[in-house]
Amino acid sequence: MLNLSPAEWSAVGLSLKVALGVAVITAVPAVLVGWLFARKEFRGKLLLESLVHAPLVIPPVVTGYLLLVTFGRNGFAGKWLAEVFDVRLVFTWQGAVLASAIVAFPLAVRSVRLAVSMVDARLEEAARTLGYNRGRVFMKVTLPLAWPGILGGILLAFSRSLGEFGATITFAGNVEGSTQTLPLAIYSALQVPGEETLAMRLVIASLILCFASLLISELLTRKAKRKLSVTHEA
Repeated sequence: MLNLSPAEWSAVGLSLKVALGVAVITAVPAVLVGWLFARKEFRGKLLLESLVHAPLVIPPVVTGYLLLVTFGRNGFAGKWLAEVFDVRLVFTWQGAVLASAIVAFPLAVRSVRLAVSMVDARLEEAARTLGYNRGRVFMKVTLPLAWPGILGGILLAFSRSLGEFGATITFAGNVEGSTQTLPLAIYSALQVPGEETLAMRLVIASLILCFASLLISELLTRKAKRKLSVTHEA
């Protein structure tokens, strides 16, 4: 069993806290955007898809810098949040959640899109002929069939946030006990000569958390595929 110090446990706890926050705030938008991409064709769809998936290819440090410019003390959004709601995101764990969510959101959207696209559209059309509106069709037909894949996508975003580094350190900083997640704690340990053992303990803890969440995500995705294949055969 890992013999972590209180500071190391703090990094583990903060990583889980940030990852859970990412899962919560990305769940509903990812479901809506994923459904939109799977079921609708409209002008500008390609551009919107490119914007949503841009964080997958943009260097995370660039994402963090753009967040800093936008939500920093002198950024238009940051200044507005501070003046109206007295909310400051820079160098806070909430800022770490925002940075991780931006990076992880495209992964959740892609998983939701795949899960929804695998649902037979004829079932949704049949429900509409019975008088269901679009909202009820989604809640009664689409969501029950696609939920394992949707949940898998949310867990994938959770897993991605556990390993987020570039955007987080740029926007939220690396403050021990406040914004220092596991990747940042590993980075700090590697900067100190003779702390290889500490770094290894943190690496092992990170691997355990990431592999566990990825395993659950993969199991749910496979469950969704089996469920939908049975529906198609029926």
